[in-house]
Amino acid sequence: MLKLLPIFIIISFLVFQDSFAAEIDSVTPRKLKLDNSLTIINTIFNQRMQEGIEKANAKHGDIADKEKNEFCDEEVLYTELRKAIFQSFTVSWGLKGYDLDKQLRILLARKSYSLSLNDSIYRDINYLEGFSLNIKELSDVVNINNHLIGLDKVGHFFAEGWKYFELTHNKKHNIYQALKWGKQQEAGKFGYTTTGIFSFADLVANFNGWRFWNRLLLKERDPLKGAIANLLNRPYIQCEIQIIDSIKNKKMVKAWEYNSRFDLSEYADGAWDEGNNCNSYEDPIIEEKVTLRIHNIASDFTCPFIVEECLAAQERYGDYAKHVLHPYCLTATQDHLPGTW
Repeated sequence: MLKLLPIFIIISFLVFQDSFAAEIDSVTPRKLKLDNSLTIINTIFNQRMQEGIEKANAKHGDIADKEKNEFCDEEVLYTELRKAIFQSFTVSWGLKGYDLDKQLRILLARKSYSLSLNDSIYRDINYLEGFSLNIKELSDVVNINNHLIGLDKVGHFFAEGWKYFELTHNKKHNIYQALKWGKQQEAGKFGYTTTGIFSFADLVANFNGWRFWNRLLLKERDPLKGAIANLLNRPYIQCEIQIIDSIKNKKMVKAWEYNSRFDLSEYADGAWDEGNNCNSYEDPIIEEKVTLRIHNIASDFTCPFIVEECLAAQERYGDYAKHVLHPYCLTATQDHLPGTW
């Protein structure tokens, strides 16, 4: 069996290399004081979105039939934005949250906390129980407005958020079907199958990623905003008349313009923190190993770590809460902590 193990790992690596999703330890660094990374994250992605807009306008300018005044092609915009956000030359290679996660570990190295697997609460999970967990490092954690969040969640936000949006785009599926797809991925290649861990915080990040991609052009109302808030909501990007170019060309010319700046704080909350929105484990053996390590590191740790964050998440996500919150977080009350890890 031991001789077959390396072969198993190699085959698994080749099969699942496009599906890697990192894990984080949200318990060990619990009491660390990290600088807020929100501003730099916002700066990175606002710059990348602006880059995508400019490339979409330039590319469309090359191919548009200007006699018909064809401007502001939505599919070109989506393609160029994805390439810019993931810093990829192609759309397909740019849809990897794990690649984006690795980029951010470098860009945020001075603000994040890096922990090796051998020093983490997952150190006892072996290759057969979680092979993907063992062949790559844990993701880093950062402070985003006083929430301890793994950089892998930002990858999920943009990558799996796009997948949710792609499913619902042009009314192919509804948001509940997209949420169901996300659960299936966590129960498969993004979770149980590869790491032995099911992350509800990933599901929250995925759902908020759908909200982001939907707000680009704001074709549908935001499901987490009320009627008035939706009326006041502004799309990130709009197709606007270019006055100078229109005068020069003696006809109407339009192009994409950045209309409202991206701010991750509108999406990230305490439910992105796996210390509040707990993980589940594929089998009791894995859960027992992790629980023992947690108690050794922080004997007083209970999940949710901050009950108030789960109460806020219950209200914030409403009917969607049961699709994105761990049962402990979903049933948390001020008077009672519903269980421990």
